Amino acid sequence: MAENSSEEDHAALRAELKRLSQEHRDLDAAIEALLHVGAGDRLQIQRLKKRKLLLRDRLAFLEDQLTPDIIA
Repeated sequence: MAENSSEEDHAALRAELKRLSQEHRDLDAAIEALLHVGAGDRLQIQRLKKRKLLLRDRLAFLEDQLTPDIIA
């Protein structure tokens, strides 16, 4: 039963990783578009960049959770 739960946990982590990766790419595209067009105000761009950084940290955490520990 523990293995099944672990597999479910890993599946949930992979699903969240996939969703957050897509959101990170979307934010990157939005920031680039705003910078290119020059339509976005600095505060809006700054908030998007901050959200992108938070997502990057969360993605790194999730990837770490999915990577098995290697005993040296």
